Amino acid sequence: MRQAIEFDFADGGRRISLLGGALLACGVIAAVAVLFAYRTVGERRAGLEVRLATLTRANNPVVSPGDAALDSRLAVSSAQAAQDLATPWTLLLAELEQASKDNQGQVSLLGVEPDHGKHSVRVSAEARTLALAIAYVQRLQSSRSLQYPMLDRHEIRADDPQHPVRFELTGLWRDL
Repeated sequence: MRQAIEFDFADGGRRISLLGGALLACGVIAAVAVLFAYRTVGERRAGLEVRLATLTRANNPVVSPGDAALDSRLAVSSAQAAQDLATPWTLLLAELEQASKDNQGQVSLLGVEPDHGKHSVRVSAEARTLALAIAYVQRLQSSRSLQYPMLDRHEIRADDPQHPVRFELTGLWRDL
């Protein structure tokens, strides 16, 4: 005959052995130690990342699009300043001053505007009469540093009681 098989799925009376309890305690202690070490390493890593970011920003500043535009404008401006400083102004300005002295100082130089692309210069000046302005331009035609000086425009200043003539001339400068 066959015997009946009895299954006891809910065995309620087993106790934990001493060795099992010791292993469980060691496992819990090890898990707490690993968790503590993980947090310590994570905090140290975060501190190092902050330090690295600070050093990176100090050595390589982050450039925003607005800063990039400002940098490009500054680069263009500094290149223009370097080009202006490299222009041989000494002889040109000396000749403009000498031409004014040749007219008994009756011609005042108001401005000098170079155009590096065309290698030309625009001179603004003021004279007491139109004849003095024309004499000034003729004197500059014999200049060593200015080629083809031409009177571009002139106007008699009606708002001034002495009615001076304000005029502009352009010419090509020579690199000597």
